[in-house]
Amino acid sequence: MINPDRIVPTTCPYCGVGCNLELHIKNDTIYKVTSPFDGVVNQGNLCVKGRFGYDFIYSKDRVTVPLIRKTAQAPGARTQAFDRSEWRQISWDEALDYTADRLVEIYNRDGADAMAVYCCAKATNEDNYLLQKLFRALFRTNNVDHCTRLCHAGSVVALQMAIGSSAMSNTAAEVIHSDVFLVTGSNTAETHPIIALQMKAAVANHRAKLIVVDPRRVEMVNWAALWLPEKPGTDVPLFSAMAHVIIKERLYNEEFIRQRTEGFEEFSRSMEKFTPEYAEAISGVDRYLIVQAARMYATAKNAAIYWALGIPEHSHGTDNAMALIHLALLTGHIGRRGTGLNPLRGQNNVQGASDCGAMPWHYPGYQRVDDEAAARKFEKAWNMEAGALSRKPGLTTTEIMSAVGPGGVRALYIMGENPMMSEPNLNHTRHMMEQLEFLVAQDLFINESGAYADVFLPAASWAEKEGTFTNTDRRVQRVRKALEPRGESRPDWKIICRLAERIEKRLGRPQSAFWAYQGSAEVLEEMGRVVPEYAGVKYRRIENQGIQTPVWDDSHPGTPYLFTESFPSGKGKFHPLEYVPAVEMPDEEYPFILTTGRLLEHWHGGTLTRHSKLDDLYPEARIEMNPADASRLKIEDGQAVRVSSRRGSIVLRAWVTQRTTVGVVFIPMHFAEAAANLLTIDALDPRAKIPEYKACAVSIVPANKEELARPEAKVERGRY
Repeated sequence: MINPDRIVPTTCPYCGVGCNLELHIKNDTIYKVTSPFDGVVNQGNLCVKGRFGYDFIYSKDRVTVPLIRKTAQAPGARTQAFDRSEWRQISWDEALDYTADRLVEIYNRDGADAMAVYCCAKATNEDNYLLQKLFRALFRTNNVDHCTRLCHAGSVVALQMAIGSSAMSNTAAEVIHSDVFLVTGSNTAETHPIIALQMKAAVANHRAKLIVVDPRRVEMVNWAALWLPEKPGTDVPLFSAMAHVIIKERLYNEEFIRQRTEGFEEFSRSMEKFTPEYAEAISGVDRYLIVQAARMYATAKNAAIYWALGIPEHSHGTDNAMALIHLALLTGHIGRRGTGLNPLRGQNNVQGASDCGAMPWHYPGYQRVDDEAAARKFEKAWNMEAGALSRKPGLTTTEIMSAVGPGGVRALYIMGENPMMSEPNLNHTRHMMEQLEFLVAQDLFINESGAYADVFLPAASWAEKEGTFTNTDRRVQRVRKALEPRGESRPDWKIICRLAERIEKRLGRPQSAFWAYQGSAEVLEEMGRVVPEYAGVKYRRIENQGIQTPVWDDSHPGTPYLFTESFPSGKGKFHPLEYVPAVEMPDEEYPFILTTGRLLEHWHGGTLTRHSKLDDLYPEARIEMNPADASRLKIEDGQAVRVSSRRGSIVLRAWVTQRTTVGVVFIPMHFAEAAANLLTIDALDPRAKIPEYKACAVSIVPANKEELARPEAKVERGRY
């Protein structure tokens, strides 16, 4: 048995659950991870990523010194270079000076619209607050976004439209107080495993009834009272049919609707056409299951809705989320423990990065950039002259990539994101990356996107710095430094501050003290002065356990659930809906619907988990297909197949399984060798600007072993 030199409490760097970790350190090495049984989030439970997925810190492929290209890359001639000989090691001063010089050169020549930045849902609140501040205060641009645009943007927009807030309304652990809970668009057992444990306990120990709505037979179906296997892209008719039943059978909460909502009459008329029969014809779900689900949800004492990316990642994702919100407003299942609207966040700090203003339309705290009072507030807080901040909403991640070129975006700064894995239609993304004039990558590894960079700034891992994450429950928790940064890597917030000082000097603007923080705690306190919901969040208050926002002042206890008396918008608003099909439907040439998502063993673009031993558990991509489809195509389990869409083609192995329904196939998003997003369509939701990852048309044909060994999207990792 090893006796640790020290045990450092911190927060998991993976999904949005935000599990409490204990890092066991011996000889400055993490050799074990445990979790305290009294941990408020996970009560000692950890998934495979949380318990074993920390070894990426020690990967031989990690970059721990600043690098610069030996030869400058011209726009249009920019390519991915996988050979370390293409890079030259430089000092931090040289790297930061070079980066500042190039960014300021492009800004002075082409203006604010030429500048763009991807913040990062894996980084801390402090990191994200400072990076968006740098680009807004110094480069006067709102071209600031992060991966929320590619996951819950539809949920955010719908919630803002309906109730004026975009956060999860309740705490996930409250599911044990629900009589009924609905899970849709979420493979919870793999993407949020600890929340899934709490859901299973609610069913097994507290006799709650679970309704699962999903085109795949995900694990939670085994615990469900009802499973509604819908076709991808048919959420609006299905959930609107549930609303239709609730209205027709007068199962709605008249008092709640009268006192706390508006627009019910017009909304009610718009639901007339969404009969269970109509929904069955479109969604494929038996009309009687729809009626049962509506009655079960509406008549519960406490009912909750949980959803993940299967809802917002559509060209009509805002409407999908709105259809769920309507169910809560109809029945009054919101504003109490065990109820609510609960979008499950995918990354460890996507909630926090959004709170910190890493979005093109909002300053920190969801204060709109085109609101004059909000802009003046931040100008004063950041020591800027009146009118200095741009009032023009910026570009989203997908719009930034599409705007690259002369007269558009010329310089892109990427902190921890990987658009060459996460963007849809990757052939288009690759072309646009090649057109950039200057690209900065700040990360642990040179991933598929960093391979295009002109300069690489090596960042410290989550175990090598101080900060905070805000989990899916709105709980702000401490991230603690357990190790010294590897090599010359530095914490993100320190890199940003040193770069900002150089940029400020080159722009000839008065130097201020706003980049000279003594520690990350000061950064969070500054944010609390401009974001009322974070006003009472201080490191000293969250040393033992986190606190849930809003936290209005230093004595406020935090807010486990929201909207007990009212909504931020005053009254909840019903919005009439129409059914709009997915942009690309199956046809003779492309007869299958592809949906994409995540696995238990991996995480998003794979930058971390594929540099971990976790990669041994699930080392290659597989396409899940129903046995009936496989039989018809004469495809056997484990056989190589070529999957093609109108945008690209990949080769991978088939997994013949009942997990998918007939006509629907599933590919995980983590594998560069068979990148699912080479296939996905870049159609956008018109309001949220989120791509349609969950439905596009593909064809499948058998492939040979040679094709599997040489997939088109192959990226040679580990040669940097």
